[in-house]
Amino acid sequence: MADLKITLIKSTNKAQAKQKATVAALGLRKIGQSVVKADNAAMRGMVKTVSHLVACEEV
Repeated sequence: MADLKITLIKSTNKAQAKQKATVAALGLRKIGQSVVKADNAAMRGMVKTVSHLVACEEV
């Protein structure tokens, strides 16, 4: 399987608590920070939950 590069592009200031928790669980803290995670159903679901806050690309 490929990997996903997930980048935080918007602030979580006015996001719901569940969305903030999802962003933190992805390992993102600052705008512009990126992480590389395994491409699986769980990660895809987390990215879909906060798709308006993050950018995702396959690596």
